[in-house]
Amino acid sequence: MRILFLTATRIGDAVLTTGVLEHLRRQYPRARFTIACGVPAAGIFTHFPALDRLITIEKRSYDRHWLLLWTKLVRARWDLVIDLRGSGLSFFLFARRRAILTRRHHQGHKIAQIAAALGISPVPIPTVWTSAEDKAFAMRVLPPGGHAIALGPTANWTGKIWPPERFASLFRALAQGALAGARPVVFAGPGPREATLAAPVLAALPDALDFRGTLTLSQAAAVIARCALFIGNDSGLMHLAAATGTPTLGLYGPSRSAEYGPVGAHAAAVSAGTPDEPAPISDLSLDAALGAARRLLAASSLAA
Repeated sequence: MRILFLTATRIGDAVLTTGVLEHLRRQYPRARFTIACGVPAAGIFTHFPALDRLITIEKRSYDRHWLLLWTKLVRARWDLVIDLRGSGLSFFLFARRRAILTRRHHQGHKIAQIAAALGISPVPIPTVWTSAEDKAFAMRVLPPGGHAIALGPTANWTGKIWPPERFASLFRALAQGALAGARPVVFAGPGPREATLAAPVLAALPDALDFRGTLTLSQAAAVIARCALFIGNDSGLMHLAAATGTPTLGLYGPSRSAEYGPVGAHAAAVSAGTPDEPAPISDLSLDAALGAARRLLAASSLAA
């Protein structure tokens, strides 16, 4: 059985599609999957167990990327085509069945929208796939003993970024309380912009492990999985953290946590406004974030 899975360009959006992908793998254990996604998100799917082919999509002017993708897919006969981009590409491919995410599915959380498009219930939560090498690497950089708190102080636009001094203060409060003696671990994506955005937090926490732009997505997932807690802005890294099962607190301001909040075995969001009503991220107080982190840790401990 051949399945085409057309998914998101950005990391966070792609992570939110991993639950249904894993559901399909288990539903069709003999199927082989071709996955088409954006270049930034490709690392999410590298270790997917049933992967046959991974195709990256680079946007071109006049939507020429869709034509280029079509040329790579048109010769195949697909048993199932899943289009979570709503592109309509599947109508120009030979497919026995199609499932397309359209506007009529745009209600509730994003993972519920995706599951509705495929007729899947209950809604599967996101997951991650890592290699033995990734896990061995994580064990080396974070050996057993002691706690680590992962911090994701960057985002794709400044309106989503919580003030760095509050990140540092929140870490200190937790390292003196529920996670006494914890070490900070700072994550950021590749490139000078991400490095610059994370620099103030690293300056305030000089003993932090610095993972700015040095890890693959699957390495980052393996390291985060060894942390006691992840706290981060609304970003792809935050969604990846939630998918690992590590207790993950997403910090929200102008984006809607009701639709794009973190989803995982132990995940929560704290918003400057309400889950449906955006507000400036600067309105999110240190006390509110600290209270949410403590409640998350308590709930995660009870569920363990």
